[in-house]
Amino acid sequence: MHDDDNSRRERAATREDRKFQRTVLDYVIYRHPTHLRWGELVLEITAGKGDREDLAAIEAAIHDLAGAGLVHLRCGLVAPSNAALHFARLSEED
Repeated sequence: MHDDDNSRRERAATREDRKFQRTVLDYVIYRHPTHLRWGELVLEITAGKGDREDLAAIEAAIHDLAGAGLVHLRCGLVAPSNAALHFARLSEED
C-alpha cells in the first residue's frame, strides 16, 4: 500500500514537471527570436503572481529542458534550440 502511494505521488510529480517543461518550452518558442532572462521568463509565465514553488518548478524545467537539448542557457538568457524550433514547425503542420 505504501509503495502504491509513493508511486502515485511520483507519477503526479512527473506529470507536474512535464507540465512546467511544456509551458516553459512553448513560451520560449513563442517568444523566439527574443532571448529571455530567467527572471523575465518567470514573471511572464506566472503573470507576476508566482510563488517560490512556481519559481523552483520553472527553474527545474529550464534545467531539464537544457539537459535534453531543447533550450540553451547562456549568460542568464534562455533560448530554444534548433531542434526545439524544428519540432515546433513540424507540429504546426499537423
